[in-house]
Amino acid sequence: MVVETVVSQFRSVHAGVAANIQVQIDEINILEDQELLNLYGEEIPVLQINGKTHGYWRIDPIRLLAALEETVS
Repeated sequence: MVVETVVSQFRSVHAGVAANIQVQIDEINILEDQELLNLYGEEIPVLQINGKTHGYWRIDPIRLLAALEETVS
């Protein structure tokens, strides 16, 4: 999975440098939540960073890594 690979890279780069940086991946099946299905049914997968939609349909690894780097700047 693209997200797991990018997060792993991000953690490797920041290991020991910034121990307080935490990345949590929550995978949610929207078929189990009618509200989420109504919101995102045509856009899955949906990726959010800090509660804001970062992307959907196709997750670009370079763009995702850049967004994660922005969270520590």
